[in-house]
Amino acid sequence: MPIGPTWTVGDVRVTSIIELDQHWKFAWLLPDVTPELVASIDWLQPHFVDEKGKMVLRIQALVVESSGETIVVDTCVGNDNERPTPLFDKLQTTFLDDFEAAGFARESIDQVVCTHLHVDHVGWNTMSVDGTWVPTFPNARHLFGRIEYDHWRQTDETSTYGDVMADSVQPIVDAGLADLVESTHQLTPEVRLEPTPGHTPGHQSIRIDSRGEGAVITGDMIHHPIQFPRPDVPSSADTDSAAAIATRRQAFERWANDDLLVIGTHFAGPGAGRLSPDGDGWRYTV
Repeated sequence: MPIGPTWTVGDVRVTSIIELDQHWKFAWLLPDVTPELVASIDWLQPHFVDEKGKMVLRIQALVVESSGETIVVDTCVGNDNERPTPLFDKLQTTFLDDFEAAGFARESIDQVVCTHLHVDHVGWNTMSVDGTWVPTFPNARHLFGRIEYDHWRQTDETSTYGDVMADSVQPIVDAGLADLVESTHQLTPEVRLEPTPGHTPGHQSIRIDSRGEGAVITGDMIHHPIQFPRPDVPSSADTDSAAAIATRRQAFERWANDDLLVIGTHFAGPGAGRLSPDGDGWRYTV
């Protein structure tokens, strides 16, 4: 995949490294979305819905450069992992080559932060070397939300996601590279975590504030822009649907009021835009 877009927020730079772009039926992830609802929102095309009415999703890592630190936000699916989902099983992508082509060496990464510990957000934490899972970013501190980490240690969802903890999280802990942090943790003077629970118990977004400009990296508190005008549309992957809906409403109002650049972790096309109130929801302008 090509290198994705780059955004500048004050003195902070954010670069997208794309692993996969995929076209899914809405029913796979947002089962309440109907063709009529899609057709009623004219700004979804051409970037977020294809000509067949399918949702366009992006799986990407976002590299944040701030105050001398280079931070990777979410690490996609990864290669070689055994996954129950055929779309993610034993991938062989050019992600690491694309990462280097964007100007980032694996060894140069200072921090890795996972918005949550689902399969498509932790996969490149590790890489397979001679059949052993080793850290992909050997010099980085890996920040796992304490609430999130404790939840997944006590939850067995291997039939749904595969053994994500064993191949993508535990090797980081064993290597002494993991830090369990609170959902308001400050990564740099310009970058901090923002709690956005519901999709998972400890889900966290990434807030950037620099020289009077602001942005947020959403993670999976929203999967697709159709949830801006309809924040009540649940995702089948949400742990707590009611909490996720409440989080979206509160966050969208806050982000619109603060005039933030909203960078959607799974948004295709330009991948970033701004919110404005629109009836009972919000319009997303790229």
